[in-house]
Amino acid sequence: MHNHTQTESSKNLLKSIVINVFIVVFEIVFGLISRSLALISDALHNITDVGSMTLSFWGEKVSARPSTEHKTYGYKRAEAIIAFTNGVVLVAVTIFIIYEAIKRLINPVPVAGLQMIIVATIAFIGNGLATYLLNKNAKNNLNLKSAWLHSFQDAAFSLAVIVGAVVIHFTNLNWLDPILSILISVFLIKEVYKIIAESIDMLLDSVPKDIDFQEVKNTLSAIPGIICVGDLHIWQTGSAYRLLSAHIQTKELTLEERNELLVKTQKLIKSKYQINHSTLQIVSQKETAICGEICGHCN
Repeated sequence: MHNHTQTESSKNLLKSIVINVFIVVFEIVFGLISRSLALISDALHNITDVGSMTLSFWGEKVSARPSTEHKTYGYKRAEAIIAFTNGVVLVAVTIFIIYEAIKRLINPVPVAGLQMIIVATIAFIGNGLATYLLNKNAKNNLNLKSAWLHSFQDAAFSLAVIVGAVVIHFTNLNWLDPILSILISVFLIKEVYKIIAESIDMLLDSVPKDIDFQEVKNTLSAIPGIICVGDLHIWQTGSAYRLLSAHIQTKELTLEERNELLVKTQKLIKSKYQINHSTLQIVSQKETAICGEICGHCN
């Protein structure tokens, strides 16, 4: 099932790359002809889309590689690295667009509104199609989510350009072109910040944002037979691959009771918190006295 989903997402990424390459060429040519900064800005965004989707496409292929003796977690963190890279590039391009838009506000340039309407409409259709293709697999994958965000925001950018072009065509308010660029760029930075923050959290082995660390600890501590939980760590190497490790002190249990407790605890972790891989060190009170204190260790 995972391989089927990954193959589908890779195909959709490839289709989206082709669509965006067409949009980039189309908008740059007609943006220069019509002297529209909004169209050229949209084209620049689409260039980052091509780059981000290419990185995402590569990331999907790489993250599927199996673990090795050297890379024991495999390549699943490629998702976070690529999402972070996409976010940083997009912020840089957006800042450049804001700078150019401010220059246009100081020195307004006549814009061909009708050409803007036609080109932006075609770009909106292309961006809308690419966004639709990427949407299905973007919810549970940070890498695909960053590519989808690029595409979605370009679709929104194109829609705003269409509205602005209509107003410019009938009113000759050329200053609206750079204003649109600035407004959309500000929105873009706000959304990209979320992607960058989430990818950094993943790279720093932070607890997934939808998991309450203390709640997990209390839930494990409440299981009959468990005295305390120490050295608890929860992290993720990919959007769909979460891990947990902990030291667990128990009452004196038979081997069969200990095995039952282990199975019960791991099933609870997986079903309640969607943690795929858990490593639990179970130690009884007597064993703790021999090996040393575990409940005070770390957290």
